[in-house]
Amino acid sequence: MSIADNIKSLKKETGEINVALLAVSKTKPAADLQQAYDAGQRLFGENTVQELVEKQEQLPKDIEWHLIGHLQTNKVKYIAPFISMIQSVDSIKLLQEINKHAAKNNRVIDCLLQIYIADEETKFGLGFDEAIELLRSEEYAALKNVRIRGLMGIATNTDAEKQIKEEYYELKTFFDGIKVSFFRKQESFDTLSMGMSADYKVAIEQGSNMVRLGSTIFGGRVVKHWKNN
Repeated sequence: MSIADNIKSLKKETGEINVALLAVSKTKPAADLQQAYDAGQRLFGENTVQELVEKQEQLPKDIEWHLIGHLQTNKVKYIAPFISMIQSVDSIKLLQEINKHAAKNNRVIDCLLQIYIADEETKFGLGFDEAIELLRSEEYAALKNVRIRGLMGIATNTDAEKQIKEEYYELKTFFDGIKVSFFRKQESFDTLSMGMSADYKVAIEQGSNMVRLGSTIFGGRVVKHWKNN
């Protein structure tokens, strides 16, 4: 199927259950993104700042860009003028840097706290205790130009569906607890970003309301054969 066909099918699938579709466009040429845009897609996610900036300059200005890869503090300034959401916040230091550059641009930048849920040392993210400590800190309370919209997590890259389900279940449970404890009166805390091309259906079952899909949209999809162990 074409990119447009994939977008149409996925929008029907996710729209009926009120799940936001983020098109992960890393390494894809701007022409492919334009095809997705022409099919109605407006949310795009990039992993690197350099690629994000280059594509933002080439493509329509009503695109909502999300940074989903690990973000170094010295790169924040390049995306602060236009970024819609930074999904990969994993430290108070990074949040402070985002706040600083958001203020310089007279903006409030939406962010997700990336939570470490995978059984892999290579993944980034805050531990559950670290996220709570961040939200309780005086440093966080002082930030006026960032808005925590929710949480993001990346599950272990495994064929074991049971493990994936457990990791996503834990993150959804944590999300609910954080909302009650810290954001009870803030309707803007509403985003749980979990699920990628190989496991997004499992993520949706476990409560995700934003999925990050790349190969399912742009091609080269890898189909997993689950092992229930």
